Amino acid sequence: MIIDIHGHYTTAPAPVGAWRDLQVAFAKGEGTAPDPASLSVSDDQIRESIENNQLKLMNERGSDITVFSPRASFMAHHIGDLEVSKTWARMCNDLVARVSQLFPERFLMGAMLPQSPGEDPATSIPELVRAVEELGAVTVNINPDPSAGRWTAPAITDRSWYPLYEKLVEYEIPAMIHVSSTCMPNVMHTTGDHYLNADTTAFMQLIRGGDTLFRDFPDLKLVIPHGGGAIPYHWGRFRGLAMALGKPELEEYIWNNVFVDTCVYHQPGIDLLTNIVPVDNVLFASEMIGAVRDIDPRTGHYFDDTKRYVDATANFTDAQRQQVYEGNARRVYPRLDRALTARGL
Repeated sequence: MIIDIHGHYTTAPAPVGAWRDLQVAFAKGEGTAPDPASLSVSDDQIRESIENNQLKLMNERGSDITVFSPRASFMAHHIGDLEVSKTWARMCNDLVARVSQLFPERFLMGAMLPQSPGEDPATSIPELVRAVEELGAVTVNINPDPSAGRWTAPAITDRSWYPLYEKLVEYEIPAMIHVSSTCMPNVMHTTGDHYLNADTTAFMQLIRGGDTLFRDFPDLKLVIPHGGGAIPYHWGRFRGLAMALGKPELEEYIWNNVFVDTCVYHQPGIDLLTNIVPVDNVLFASEMIGAVRDIDPRTGHYFDDTKRYVDATANFTDAQRQQVYEGNARRVYPRLDRALTARGL
């Protein structure tokens, strides 16, 4: 089985975006707050949005299951206040839950959290509980920068995050550390400079404080997406910085709790990642349909067809490849494993 742990509902039916536009206008002081009940999306609209997009490509590329969460750039936690975020998160989570209900053999739900700049991370716990207990979420996305590029939030190792982490550990839920959109004029490409900068920044926060965090939460599982940002290319720098900060050897306090995915869109990148990151810490993913949607003219294949790169790398044995495709996801995402087992998969 091939499990893709990183997919987003980037093809949601048009009424979803139209409703959000009204909510964004309200947050800017224009008009009234739209009623969540006014959003009408039929099952047929959801089926069409999935069958003609994600499911079509999954079938063509040979992946079996996708962990599916709301569109990351649409989380936009900096828009409005906490109540705006709560409403939007609830609606987006309900929508991806419907996808997993309509395609139970192909999609498992991941949830967004209703974060908001300046708000205590614990305010997200009620929606986490609802997503897990009522909707069947197997993971959540945590935004380390709800301020959309200003980085006003405490580092993800700060104790203010601890109540949320306690709940994640209780539920056996790994968290993907995933930012959303950006409002900074010189860092304006959401899936380019903002995402990749954020992945590296989050990992650097874990270097500075991860030894304490993971001592306090030895069972906490965090996923750094998009190949871990600069992790593979600058592993030597990160090790040296950890030493300069008086930390233990980096491998001693990172790889028990931190994982990276394979959302890297060329063969040399995957080869480097799989040479540096231990095989136990690599999770197959494509982010499809996401950041890069075109065909690479050099190969004739889609950039985000990451299975091709994992298949081709010489760094894995066949057994290790299957570990990346399935075994690691089942181990790191216990609720995913139980859900698949319950379905006979």
